[in-house]
Amino acid sequence: MSDARWLFLLCMSRAGFSLIFTAYSAVIPLVQPEWGMSSGETGLVQSGWHLGYLISLFGAGLLVDRIGARNTFLSMSGVACASAVLFALLAADFRSALVLYFVAGLCSGGSYSPAISLIALRFRTAKRGGAIGCYLAAASFGYALSLLGSGLIAPAWGWRAALGFAASGTIAGVLIGWAALRSTPNVVAASHEPRSWIAGMSKLWRNTPAKLAIGAYTLHAWELLGLWAWLPAFLVAAAAQDGAVSAGMLAAGIMLAGFTHLVSVAGSIAGGMLSDRIGRTRVILIMSCTSLVFSFLFGWLIGCAMWIVTLAAIVYNFTAIGDSAVLSTVLTEVVPGQYIGVAFSIRSVFGFGVGALCPWIFGLTLDWTTKSLGISTAYAWGVAWSTLGLGALLGPLMTLRLQQLGAGAPGAARRRHARTT
Repeated sequence: MSDARWLFLLCMSRAGFSLIFTAYSAVIPLVQPEWGMSSGETGLVQSGWHLGYLISLFGAGLLVDRIGARNTFLSMSGVACASAVLFALLAADFRSALVLYFVAGLCSGGSYSPAISLIALRFRTAKRGGAIGCYLAAASFGYALSLLGSGLIAPAWGWRAALGFAASGTIAGVLIGWAALRSTPNVVAASHEPRSWIAGMSKLWRNTPAKLAIGAYTLHAWELLGLWAWLPAFLVAAAAQDGAVSAGMLAAGIMLAGFTHLVSVAGSIAGGMLSDRIGRTRVILIMSCTSLVFSFLFGWLIGCAMWIVTLAAIVYNFTAIGDSAVLSTVLTEVVPGQYIGVAFSIRSVFGFGVGALCPWIFGLTLDWTTKSLGISTAYAWGVAWSTLGLGALLGPLMTLRLQQLGAGAPGAARRRHARTT
């Protein structure tokens, strides 16, 4: 199988698994009033998903170093599919949704770090950024498809039908994943040292570029996961401000969020490919600084015309995701092959651990500003979105330090590591 066909199938598998990622955020405008949830409880369900997902990513990363990336990806696919279907069928209120969405996240990490490890093994450094960018773009395509589908399905057939549509994507993900990897060899990186995650953590602790890459990703995850969780609900609220009727408001808000995710497909690909040309850290700085500006400004646009809000959402989503593939690529270049799995595991704990809190903090901020301070809902959105920017402020500084250490050009960090170990 050619590299292009292999990558395409792997990307389509990732897109299928990704539908469930944004399934809940798509139906928030429907389930929040039906289940009687506060904004804090609404955000907590999404945070439950992220908490489960980070545990899953940690486990998947450790399995990659022990049983290989291919075997990890395939073995975790089935449980990811089953848990997504259970969430779609059984979620009925705040508590059941919290538990079931947590479990769905807990089973879903096998399609992320193991696949990035497979791509790092298959593609040489000069093309790796673009390949990883395509893979992450496939996830954005899945997020968009979930939101666009939900925007059509939920107003007509209800929120459970929309969740069922998202869960069906994981079935396709399993089948396409098997097709992509059926002839791919399972590789377990050779190591002359004991295979201990403690030893791996010790190695990473002494690897300054790796620590900076993980730190920058952690703050990136805070901003990105908050954006994805609350963008559909915000656009629905903005559509209501613009005078849309109820049914049209729901469909328009959800589908506009889907459209911005569709545009972010280009962000992942462009960021990865551009980093192969002009350098990793330069692209990270451009994308992260731009998205920071939008984090502080976006919420205050709720009273503007919908075309302005939509345009801002497109640029915001494009730049917020644009450095994700590059941050992943940097980590594969600054960490020895036998420790890539544990590196992604540790990054997952920090990135999704911090990021998991953001949707909840965002919701609590909405509740606090409207109920405790008596601020109007329009201004409360502005304050809530600003929490994303506050959490991500130090990211560019970490990237600048990474650049100073020589991780700015493709392969430079790995060459530096080879000279110093």
